[in-house]
Amino acid sequence: MKSNLTAEKNRYRLYGEKPYSVAVLHGGPGTPGSMGYLAKTLSDQFGVVEPFQTARSIAGQIEELHSVIQSVSAAAAVKLVGHSWGAWLAFIFTAQYPSLVAKLILIGAGSFDEEHNSDVRRIRLDRLDREERAEMLRLGSALNDTTPDDSTRAVFRSFGELMSKADSYDCLEVDDAPIDFQPGVYRSVWPEAERLRHNGSLLDLASSIACPVVAIHGDYDPHPAAGVRDPLAQKLRDFRFVLLDKCGHYPWKEKHARDDFFRIIRKELSERGA
Repeated sequence: MKSNLTAEKNRYRLYGEKPYSVAVLHGGPGTPGSMGYLAKTLSDQFGVVEPFQTARSIAGQIEELHSVIQSVSAAAAVKLVGHSWGAWLAFIFTAQYPSLVAKLILIGAGSFDEEHNSDVRRIRLDRLDREERAEMLRLGSALNDTTPDDSTRAVFRSFGELMSKADSYDCLEVDDAPIDFQPGVYRSVWPEAERLRHNGSLLDLASSIACPVVAIHGDYDPHPAAGVRDPLAQKLRDFRFVLLDKCGHYPWKEKHARDDFFRIIRKELSERGA
């Protein structure tokens, strides 16, 4: 499997061979490179581009993604795979550029409405011991500090490690660590994304999406499955939801679910889109 980091200001990585018909979007926001393991694994069958989103606004990240897809992919439309925040970004991008997306695959997406989102923080804290809960609360407060990225990068990394522990059911060790931690990107983009969900604008974008959409979700993911399945089933024209047993937020490394996950995603990427 070939992987190469481009020289264009490190905007993306390429895996496999042309044509690069699959794009995988990382979560965070602010954790570029965290889809590397998934991209590498899929590159024995598909050409994959892993864009890095570094802009400090949703509009900026959409345009970064548009530029990468236009410059890298020779396909008329790509299969777009997004994880966590990347699932929302992929959803927003598909609504804005429907002709560029043949199929949309959402992995571990956050709830698309406020109704189902209220317990996520409590679920995560309940899965940690007392010391870890105190540390997560301390790190979360420190992360909101507006000091430069260099001063809070270690905080963001430690916060992410605790979040991953709370979000996982029984994970294997795989090399999917981000190549960078960008707390400033997180602090800027995530509140904007939450406002879109709060005012209903995020879900309203479904009316502009015509391609097939598949959501893959773990039953142990603290983001409730109903918060993805129910709103999207009501709004999208072509939607399918897959729930994986004994699976948390990162299905590609979950011991009990990864085989099913890879079987499903390979099948979805092999099928024709819209």
